Amino acid sequence: MRALSSLKSIIPSHKKTVAVANAADASVLAAVKAAMDQQVCHFILVGNKTDISAAALHAGLDVMQPGLEIRHMADTDKAAREAVAAVKNREAELVMKGNLPTKNLLSAVLDKDAGLRTGKILSHLALFEIPALDRLVLLSDAALNIQPNLKEKQHIIQNAKEAAKAIGIPIPRIALLAPVETVNESMQSTMDAAMLTQMNRRGQISGCIIDGPLAFDAAISRKAAEQKGIDSEVAGMADVLVVPTIDAGNMLYKSFIYVGGAKVASIVTGAKAPVVLTSRADSADSKLHSLTLGLAVANKT
Repeated sequence: MRALSSLKSIIPSHKKTVAVANAADASVLAAVKAAMDQQVCHFILVGNKTDISAAALHAGLDVMQPGLEIRHMADTDKAAREAVAAVKNREAELVMKGNLPTKNLLSAVLDKDAGLRTGKILSHLALFEIPALDRLVLLSDAALNIQPNLKEKQHIIQNAKEAAKAIGIPIPRIALLAPVETVNESMQSTMDAAMLTQMNRRGQISGCIIDGPLAFDAAISRKAAEQKGIDSEVAGMADVLVVPTIDAGNMLYKSFIYVGGAKVASIVTGAKAPVVLTSRADSADSKLHSLTLGLAVANKT
């Protein structure tokens, strides 16, 4: 798979329903319109009905069409909880962020009684279509976990592995990024990477191939891996890049987009259902790609 647009081919013919929290956002509703036009899913739009209708008019979305429901909820926090409740009650299969702060939506997702907890940590996962590469690449975690410890990195790997399988990568090749390929006790990223690699080789982490520490060039470029003399099933062919900290992830994420010209889809994984968590700066196309990725992952959870 080389293009984000190809994700549509793995969405089930049975349409899933997406609950949009505080849906009064023109760019979000533009993505909703595109999804409805392509007949990929149904929607429950939660929020102030008047505001949603006004934003829908701006986006050219017909709110009276079949497969689309508006649930009036004037309060932003209540709208987030209602969207999450729709998934918990099996009225919807995934949640999408509308016009509200990320923390408000995640607070509802993580609520001990009414949320979508699974016992795993939540992690952000981005799927990139980068012109210079011959494959799609997943990146985690660029937005949620600041400085994950060894156990948290295991959860991040698990979340990414399951998503990779959902989009058609049966045995994901996972690169654990660090500044260098040698283990250095002064660099915790190299120590964690070496331990996680060994855990994979001993079967403690299964269903994927892990290698690390790997510098970014060795993980992504076959030529760089060969020049460095790295003999690895992952080096130069990584499907998933796991970063040591949010700093590294955030910089890579933005570099791919603003310098590499990449297209991106992003979701939050680790809950009972995917959470489509886009930025206000994302285009309607990017929001649609993220929605499609969420639908693909939801089909396997």
